[in-house]
Amino acid sequence: MTDLQPKIRALVLRRFRSFPAERIEFDNPTIFVGRNGSGKSNLVSAFSFLAEAMASPLQSVFDKAGGISAVRNRTSGQSHPPNLGLRIELGQMNGKAASGFYAFEVKALPNYGFTVAREQCKVDEGQAASWWFDRTGASFRSNLGGVKPALDPAALALPLVGGEASFAPIVRTLAAMRVCSIEPGKLREMQEPDSGNSLKADGANATSVLKEIERRSQEDFKRISEVLATIVPNTTCVRVKKHGKNLSLELTQEWGEKKRLHFEGFSVSDGTLRAIGLLAAVYQQPAPSLLAVEEPEATIHPGALGSVLDVLRHASKRMQVVMTTHSPDLLDEEWITDRHLRIVEWTEGATRVAPVSEATRQALRGHLMGAGELLRSNAMEPAPLFSDPAGFGQGSLFSELG
Repeated sequence: MTDLQPKIRALVLRRFRSFPAERIEFDNPTIFVGRNGSGKSNLVSAFSFLAEAMASPLQSVFDKAGGISAVRNRTSGQSHPPNLGLRIELGQMNGKAASGFYAFEVKALPNYGFTVAREQCKVDEGQAASWWFDRTGASFRSNLGGVKPALDPAALALPLVGGEASFAPIVRTLAAMRVCSIEPGKLREMQEPDSGNSLKADGANATSVLKEIERRSQEDFKRISEVLATIVPNTTCVRVKKHGKNLSLELTQEWGEKKRLHFEGFSVSDGTLRAIGLLAAVYQQPAPSLLAVEEPEATIHPGALGSVLDVLRHASKRMQVVMTTHSPDLLDEEWITDRHLRIVEWTEGATRVAPVSEATRQALRGHLMGAGELLRSNAMEPAPLFSDPAGFGQGSLFSELG
């Protein structure tokens, strides 16, 4: 069974966090390799930013991130920030061959205000049909008749028109992107129940997500315990216990003849809790369109990393998977090739993302060295920066429509 074709084909960031201007191509899975502080988390935050912008007012999304001044690229100026923008190119939406893109640019105003300067969206089903809208300030054009949203200068148009069947695939794909950066302390304590339909990035509702997985698919719930046993020896079961209105985790370990112990979540190691959170992320119902996992190797024993990678590779059969890492041990798996790898660098006060160099590509394709070995020997290098005459490689956002 081959990996699912990527739903997210490319991401363009302009003056977003540590990215002055960058275009990033994706595979499935895609692994971003870089040192601490290189900007990997800033890249992942673009997915959560876009997902939240589909469900919440843009002002709330900025406020949650610390305000527009925290989101803007800090090399762009000392006064109120200049325009920042994102463009995301998509394919294979809703299991169909439909492709499209969505882009917006925000103009910053004094006193932390902002206005949406430009916004575009296009859904293309080839010869069957194509729909688009193009917004500039208060002006809105579309080839879909009857679409006239009441535009707020500080609000995006796509969430407003996303109820139209034509644009709904892009809204649903963006809204279903999830980021996973598990904090063991959140799984160690009692959790308040919720719907369990979406795992919070830190795992703060993992118990509810596990209950929802169990309700929807006994097979997936059983699989979670089976995979956990390969990561944490002798573990035969993970379950959710109810304590009044709250929920907690309980693990069962068995060995020898009829020897069994039950452990509450508060007495379980960080590595075990991270593994449970990761499994909840992979098997959550409904499945995300994209799952971005930050440093899955954290607090996991090197001997168990193969199982963790197997879980994420399996997940790429039904969702797009993105990982960040600086661990050579995680990259030791033979299936990891040059097409899966992107190098993240911090250079001259900015983050740069590039595919691997030709020398690195040849070493991997010729099986001269594995990805983990290349990283250990500091031989994994990015492709050289090149000049794109059209400027698109440097982060152009918009296309000619109409």
